[in-house]
Amino acid sequence: MKATLWIGAGITALFTGAALLSFLWVPYDIAALDIANKIKPPSGAHLLGTDHFGRDILSMLMVGARTSIAVAIVAVVIGMGLGVPLGLAAAARRGGWMDEVIMRGNDLIFAFPSLLIAIMITAVFGPGAVNAIIAIGIFNIPVFARLTRGAALSLWTRDYVLAARVAGKGRLRISAEHILPNLANLLIVQGTIQFSLGILAEAGLSYVGLGAQPPIPSWGRMLADSQTMISFAPHMALFPGLAILLTVLGLNLMGDGLRDWLDPRLARDAR
Repeated sequence: MKATLWIGAGITALFTGAALLSFLWVPYDIAALDIANKIKPPSGAHLLGTDHFGRDILSMLMVGARTSIAVAIVAVVIGMGLGVPLGLAAAARRGGWMDEVIMRGNDLIFAFPSLLIAIMITAVFGPGAVNAIIAIGIFNIPVFARLTRGAALSLWTRDYVLAARVAGKGRLRISAEHILPNLANLLIVQGTIQFSLGILAEAGLSYVGLGAQPPIPSWGRMLADSQTMISFAPHMALFPGLAILLTVLGLNLMGDGLRDWLDPRLARDAR
């Protein structure tokens, strides 16, 4: 097991633990405003300083981690839950009308960036964390569908799949019993990558006002609030930016480590 996996898992566990801890305890109440102590630099009382409303930045980061992680996780679940079955169906019916419809539908979604999808959803339903989840989740669907289809096509030519077909098993049963289990490692790795991209997407949507809305804390919203004060209160932008950077870095390192650990061919090459 490579060191990158341990490092990535450690960083991810740190921020996930902070998000879980925030359900039970935070240094300060994020709903309490303390204008007399606004824009204070890091100190013993406030380890990461305060924002323009006097709120403790460390507490805001801990609670904001819940929003970013929850949005990213649910978006990945949506993308995987819909994309993987579509990819399996397309591979099972390669060259047929179902394969063509699924792939052209994926192309249609890919034609619209997640931000544009969020804008369209927001125009109809209004901004919010739920709409950010839907937008990011929709964009994840073709990612998993294409990945699953491409990997499954190579598996359909394997001997054990041919043996299953000779035994009379249908395409649906073969996909569930033989194809999907052999794709699990690949999907786990891709899930960590999409998770990190979901963190970035949520921060970006919140930054432009399409994600989580006040008073719900969000790392992207914290960056947006700090942009006019960065010259005299750089800590307001520094710590949310570092939180996003480190979380994405940790997830990418963990995904890279999982790929090396779960793929026996890479392990043999390393030796």
